Order: sequence, then C-alpha cells, then structure tokens
Amino acid sequence: MRVFVTGATGWIGSAAVDELLGAGYEVVGLARSDAAEASLRKTGATALRGDLDDLDALRRGASEADAVVHLANKHDWANPAESDRAERAAVETLAEALAGSDRPLLVANGLSDLALDRPALETDPSPAVGPTARRGGAENLALDYVGRGVRTVIVRFAPTVHGAGDWGFVNFLTAAARKQGVSGYIGDGSHAWSAVHRSDAARLIRLAIEQAPAGSRLHAVAEEVIPTRTIAEAIGRSLGIEAVSIAPENAGSHFGFVGRFFGLTMSASSERTRELLDWRPAGPTLLEDIMAGAYAKDGER
Repeated sequence: MRVFVTGATGWIGSAAVDELLGAGYEVVGLARSDAAEASLRKTGATALRGDLDDLDALRRGASEADAVVHLANKHDWANPAESDRAERAAVETLAEALAGSDRPLLVANGLSDLALDRPALETDPSPAVGPTARRGGAENLALDYVGRGVRTVIVRFAPTVHGAGDWGFVNFLTAAARKQGVSGYIGDGSHAWSAVHRSDAARLIRLAIEQAPAGSRLHAVAEEVIPTRTIAEAIGRSLGIEAVSIAPENAGSHFGFVGRFFGLTMSASSERTRELLDWRPAGPTLLEDIMAGAYAKDGER
C-alpha cells in the first residue's frame, strides 16, 4: 500500500512515516527542501518535491497513492488567514484527487472550540464552517467528500504531542520559562490540556488508515485533562525555577504567541477512538517526559 504524507518531516509526520514503513507500507512524503528530501530518503521513504501551495504536487501525490495522510500546516502565526486559506485549498485538492475512489484521506485538526465546559467528544462537530473559519473549515470540507466516494477520517490531535525533541507548544512554554526566570501559568491555571505521546499518535494514524470507517472523527488523546498549572509546575521543577501565575492581560508579553493557547481549555475524551480501533496508548505521560528531560535543551525553532 502506497501512502502519501504531507508534513512528512514534521514532528508528528516523521513519526508516522517511521510507523508506516515499519508496518511494510510504501511511503511518499511531500518535501519542500533539499534537506527534507534527504531526510525522507534516509528513512527509506520516497520524496515528492512541493509544498502546500503547490497544488499540482498535492494532486499528483494523492492520485498515485492508496491513502493520503494530511498533516502539514503553514502555522503562520503572523498571518493566520493565509494559513487558513492554504489549508482549505490543500484539503480540497487532495479530496478532489481521491473522489470516487473510496480511498482514505486522513486530515489533521486540533481540539480548540469543540466544547467549552467539558472534554470534547468524537461526536462533537467542528464549528468551523466555510473558507474564513479556523483552518479554513477544512475538517467539515473534508467530511463533505464522504458522499463523493472518499473515506475521510479526521484525526484531532491533543495540543501537546510530546516526546524528546518536541518543538511544539511545551517547548515554547519551556523557552518562555527560561527567558523569564519563572514558569508561568495563566490566571489560576485551571485551564486544561490533553496530551499524547508522539509514538502513540503515530500508531493511531496507521490504525486509522487500516480500520477507521468513512466519516470518523478520532481523538489522538492519551491523557484527557492536565491543568495548565500542573504543566507549568512540572516545567518549573525541571528547570529549578518557581511556577507563578501570569495575569491574562500579560500572557502575550510573557509567553509570546503560545500564550493565546495556554489560556484555553483544549481537552477531549478518546474513549470512542480507543474502542473503534483498539488503540491503547502506551507511551510516557507528559509530566514523565518533562521530568525525564525531554525539554531540557532549548529546541526552539
């Protein structure tokens, strides 16, 4: 089986590529640079040169694949509208290439905005509809193609997909703690995040390709609720500094861009995902990774 992966050299994508290759799949990864191409070839995968704006490359990759895993995102924090536009165009291009084939299309999304007063469920629809919505409304757009012969599967990832070498949100929180000399949490720290280890997320992607029915929404969540204060305290202990409350109005100056997310509750249940795919997360917890030194070195990019 040939799987086309966008974001193939990213944090989650590179783990997914290794997981798929280890299971005997042929993997083609989208590569936007010589370094990315070399990295993919080193793993045994094939590289297809292009990026999210190269719709011809996306179309070719999807047309020649038995399954597509879309993990790439521009993450342009200075121009989110551009990220949203590119995401919608990419998903539409991939879905059109697969229309009528019943081949799987896995589309990544996050957990924000799904539920405010409880952990989100897989049955909760995304409120992001239309091209001007968050991520260009790509989740709902992709699900529209179920009726057009695409086995669309949405994988919603916890805000922290953690592990040694992570350059995501917890890395940026740790970098802010180093810079400020204290490990901050916003307000009373009662906002909560979910978490999943990178290896568990990669295995979920493979299981989703193999088993998930069309129209499935899956949650890549191993730990359902971790208070943000608990995360900050663990970062503080790992660095030998104090954890302190940061007023919401000072979050931007203290944390940088990640402050807008650390003040949100982004948590979800994965009970239905586990039952559907017999997925059993087995990796270390977020706090275990923090305390084991996964963020001990400054990995900010």
